[in-house]
Amino acid sequence: MDTIWTAEFGAQNWLLDTSDIISKRESDWIPSTLETAKYEDKYLAVPYHTNAGFLYYRTDQVKEPPKTWEDVYKEAGAGNGIVYQGAAYEGLTVNFCELLYSGGGKVLSDDGQSVEVDSPEGEAALQFMADGVKNGDAPKAVTTYMEEESRRAFESGNATFMRNWPYAYALDKESKIGDKFDITTFPSFKGGDPAGVVGGINLGISAYSKNPDAAAAFIEYATSEEVQKTNFLESAAPPATAAPYDDPEVKKKYPFAADLKSAVEQAQARPVSPVYPQITEAIYNNVHDALQGNTDPKAALDKMKSDIEKALETF
Repeated sequence: MDTIWTAEFGAQNWLLDTSDIISKRESDWIPSTLETAKYEDKYLAVPYHTNAGFLYYRTDQVKEPPKTWEDVYKEAGAGNGIVYQGAAYEGLTVNFCELLYSGGGKVLSDDGQSVEVDSPEGEAALQFMADGVKNGDAPKAVTTYMEEESRRAFESGNATFMRNWPYAYALDKESKIGDKFDITTFPSFKGGDPAGVVGGINLGISAYSKNPDAAAAFIEYATSEEVQKTNFLESAAPPATAAPYDDPEVKKKYPFAADLKSAVEQAQARPVSPVYPQITEAIYNNVHDALQGNTDPKAALDKMKSDIEKALETF
């Protein structure tokens, strides 16, 4: 299951409790991945593969990676800009939440029952993103970019910085800028702690399964250290468990393994809610309107709150 499905499926009673599987070896998993497997104080899934974004930067244009998003955009404005996923889709929700979380904000209350995105932190994040496009730190075309458009722009030499997933690393190394870029984990924003957003895949057991014990046994096998390491080496799927990242064979194949582990460790889950599909639509549509200059950030944030409240009322 996609990590965002746990609450939706759990709320429909489609999943069996997996707390027993996790409790036996809870310390094996990177803690942030477990956030995506929990709904209403119990585990309804088990983290399998994970993911978190990187900040890519041109080493021939940047002396050292900036420590804050403010400095990233300042250097981007003085250079060739920053590209990211700014089209109206899930990727934009992730990009907005990365800034929001890094500034100490959140979308929903801890119990998932009320909206908290209309905060000073939320307004600061959206204003910052909108100003970045308006001022030219990010090109206006970024409002049409998904992952691949961002990667191609960066590889073509048209950007000093790029926000993207780890998959782009190996592809970028094969491009004409292969020896002219590096990656780092996300910086802080407005004095907050650096934060990303957890991606990836969880495993669950259907409430209608005729063989739940066998399903549980398979999950324990699939999330074992040996299998997690093998999957990483063979398919580049980042493990949800911590140990493989420190394995010498993994480090040799993936020089960024330590950075990726750090990125996942500092990441947070997207809003855990049965109505997440409506929530993300409310986020990316209103952020996109602000980036395009169709509405000012404060008005976009107010509408985002209203749209999310309407979504919460449907469940």
